[in-house]
Amino acid sequence: MDLLAQILINGILLGGLYAIMALGLALVWGVLNIVNLSHGAFIMLGAYLSWYLYSWAGIDPFLGLPITAVLMFCLGYAVQRGLLNFVVRGPMFNTLLITFGLEVVLTYLAQLAFSADFRTINPSYAGNSIPFGPIVIPQARLMAFGIAILLTVAMWIFLLRTRLGRAIRATAQNLVAARLYGVDPRHLYAVTFGIGIGLAGVAGGLYGTVSQINPYIGATLTAKCFAIAIIGGLDSPLGVIVGGIVLGLIESLAILYVGATFGDVASFGVLVLVLILRPSGLLGKTT
Repeated sequence: MDLLAQILINGILLGGLYAIMALGLALVWGVLNIVNLSHGAFIMLGAYLSWYLYSWAGIDPFLGLPITAVLMFCLGYAVQRGLLNFVVRGPMFNTLLITFGLEVVLTYLAQLAFSADFRTINPSYAGNSIPFGPIVIPQARLMAFGIAILLTVAMWIFLLRTRLGRAIRATAQNLVAARLYGVDPRHLYAVTFGIGIGLAGVAGGLYGTVSQINPYIGATLTAKCFAIAIIGGLDSPLGVIVGGIVLGLIESLAILYVGATFGDVASFGVLVLVLILRPSGLLGKTT
């Protein structure tokens, strides 16, 4: 019973991290209608950026997250304005090809820059844990979970309560009406994509504190983010939290009862069930 409780706690903590990974993908998909196949590669770049700030500049990985977020936002803004803006309203197949090519380029550039060796971000408190009865909670995972949930809720408030957030939602719902109210779609699309990539960078920094990183983790993380966005629904960041926690719990339970090789099989099996039973996602709006 204690083992099951420990696995459930680990699954919830992992799910929170998954949620912040998928939030940027869901935002870009919901507003720009772009399924960003390079999203995982940007998470990987954020992880390497946090690793570099910690290893070479001595900046704590959690304190360096704002720097990572700003730099990744600027990169995302430039990529959207200089590349994706030309096909943002074109066929989805075109955006899939471009973002897939971008993922390949970023992966091989990261290999050239950092080699294929596994790297970890190991601050002094990396091995610390918090005992809670028979359950042990890793401190770094708990901190990553707290930041992930905080950022997800902050994004929900941003989209609902701020002028820029309302403009993003309005553009996603009706582009013509948003233009009539003075919204510049090109700038807004670039800001939205930049926010999505900034969130991916933060997610990468958090991921690097709890797992090993290498240039090839992007494709797997993109697939997981895609599954989370579908499971939770694209209508609300809170749905992404639910999708992330569901995926984290399923993977953890599958590893416990079936085996480590079946974690991904179980999570994507749930994705298929959600697509069949509730295509809009667990918290998505049904039409």
